[in-house]
Parts: sequence; structure tokens; C-alpha cells
Amino acid sequence: MTLSDIQCCVIIPTYNNRNTLRRVIDGVLQYATVQEIIVVNDGSTDDTMAILAGYGARIRVLDNIVNKGKGFSLRKAFAEAIRLGFENAITIDSDGQHLPSDIPLFIEAAIQNPGALFMGSRNMEQEGVPGKSSFGNKFSNFWFKVETGLTLPDTQTGFRLYPLGPLKSMSLFTTKFETEIEVIVKMAWKDVPIVPINIQVIYDKNERVTHFRPFRDFTRISILNTWLVTLTLVYYLPKRLFRYIQKKGLWKIIRDEAVKPDETNFSKAKSVGFGFFMGIVPIWGFQLMVGIPLSIVFRMNKVLFLTAAHISIPPAIPFIIYASYQFGGLFYRNGVQITSLENLTLQSIHVNFVQYFLGGTLLAAAVGAVGFIVSFLLLTLLRPKR
Repeated sequence: MTLSDIQCCVIIPTYNNRNTLRRVIDGVLQYATVQEIIVVNDGSTDDTMAILAGYGARIRVLDNIVNKGKGFSLRKAFAEAIRLGFENAITIDSDGQHLPSDIPLFIEAAIQNPGALFMGSRNMEQEGVPGKSSFGNKFSNFWFKVETGLTLPDTQTGFRLYPLGPLKSMSLFTTKFETEIEVIVKMAWKDVPIVPINIQVIYDKNERVTHFRPFRDFTRISILNTWLVTLTLVYYLPKRLFRYIQKKGLWKIIRDEAVKPDETNFSKAKSVGFGFFMGIVPIWGFQLMVGIPLSIVFRMNKVLFLTAAHISIPPAIPFIIYASYQFGGLFYRNGVQITSLENLTLQSIHVNFVQYFLGGTLLAAAVGAVGFIVSFLLLTLLRPKR
């Protein structure tokens, strides 16, 4: 199995890695034929240019006159690989942490799973891994899961195999280290399968040079994740939900979630009680926005929660607000009191806001508690024992 079997090239972005660059290229050349290696010299100021010149026609060299960033270099190399007709591209860092001897693992995996994105998965718990690298990887893994719903052990690895087809129609706007995050998130959004592959990693503090600038690059990554999470919430999450509903059928999803035979009576009753609480608590307009994520975090029954939360359907809202005022009056009174639904106005709400908010919160807690107790008793009496 060779790179030509999967029409693949190897991309090596480099910037001032003179200590390790030659070793990485020599290692890759054991698996690549002439012109299957694309090295991007990202404005290096050491003797990188002389090192690359020594390989002659055995490698393709792309030069950035000044340092543009890893993301810019990768995008430039992807465009060149697509122009040359390659269908896949392996990327490997030039700092020596990755071993070219793992390239056959990617080739074999790509033959078995054509069209997938393969991520080299490093053992971040092994001795010698910098603490900031381990933390940064966990941080990145968390946000990747939020943005895609997928779990990966290593989202910051530079050793990957990209299918180039999806990149042809993909718009990328980052140019630094964060590009590697942007591209895998957008691959996931395009439903490209993402497969982790266990690889070796070496961290030699005496020769490894890293250009990651903690404050500046972490800020860039945070800004990118903010943007990607926003897109996830307003577009890609609803899109995934719609596809899931189309695939399984809405009624079946609702029925399966509501019934859940392995779910305990306590869990079901808790979902009902929490639904009543969120339906009444005085944060109008944000009740479901707050309640749905919490129901997911605490693994509640989403159907029972949403059903109970609809206690605040529009016809019932004036009665809930009035009851909240009256309930709050047992503990706090201020200004002109509301004595009937007729004098329930925005002005009266403003004057009596503290009374209303306190009463609504306490009423929500009381109704939620009652809903939990009644639901638990009914489920215990009526539901068959598991």
C-alpha cells in the first residue's frame, strides 16, 4: 500500500524548524515518490531555504515571502494539491513530534474508509507531554463536541489525512493555528466521517521549536469557537435535529423518549417537576432556552420536561402572573397592589416587580415540588415494575 493507492500527497508546513526539518522530510521520503511531498516554507528566517534546496526535484516547495501562519500555509498547500489532482492529503508537522513511520496507518485506514478524515490521536497522558498542551487539547475537544456532537480524543493533532473533495467547496477564513480547528468542524458539518488513529508522539524539549503563542493564539481560538458555537445554535444544530426527525419519525422519537422503559420513576418525576418549575419561573422568553440545556446536562426526560413546561401556554400566562403576584404578597408587599386580572398592566408589573419576581420563583418551586411528588406517586402505582 502506497500513497499513490489513495492518490495522496504529504503536506509539511514549516517555519524555522531547522533542527528537525531534514529528519521529517527524510522520513516521509521513505513512503513518498517524487513530487508527492509539498513543503510550505512559511517565511522562515533560518537556513530552511538551503535545506529544502538540497532535495531538488524530489519535493515541491511553496514559499511565503513573509510568515503568514500555519493555517495560511495549509490552505495554500491544499489548493496546490487539488490543482495537481490529488484526492487526499496527509499533513505532518515539521517540529519532529510526529513520526513518518506512522504514515502506513493512514494509508491503510483510507483504503478501508474512503472519503473519511483521519486524525492522528496522540497519547497526551504520556511522560514528557507539556501541561499546557494537554490542557489545550482537552479545551479544544470540549468545544469540538459542543459544535459537532462528536467526541474525539485529539483535536489539536497536526498529523492528519484530509479528503480534499469537501475542501473544494469549503470557505475558510482563519490563517493561524485555529485553521486546523475550523476545518475539522466544517468537515463534520458536511457529514464527513472523522476517524481517530493512534499514533506515536515525541516531545524533545532540547530540539523542538513551537511557535504557538499562548495568549494571542488562545484568544484567536476562543474567538473562532465563539463564532462556531453561534453558527451551531442558530443553524447546524437545528439542521441536525431536523435530519434526525426525518430519519426516525417525530412520533417515534417522542414515544421512545417519553416511555424509556429503563428510566426510573424518580428520573421521570424529576423531569415533570422541573418542567413545571421552568414553565412558571419568571424569566419569560428564556424559559426553554435555559431549561432545555439543563435538562440535557442533568439527563432528564426531554419529552416529559417539555410537556410539563407547557403549563405556561399563552391562555394561562395572565393567571400565572396574577398567581405569582398574590403568592409573592405573602412574603413581600410594595406599592399599589393588584387585586384582580383587570388591573394587571405593564405599569402595575413594574411597580410590583420585586413582589412578582419573588412570588413567581417561589410559586414555580412549589408547583414543581408538587408536580414531582404527584408524578412519582402515580408512576409508582401505575407503572409496571422493571
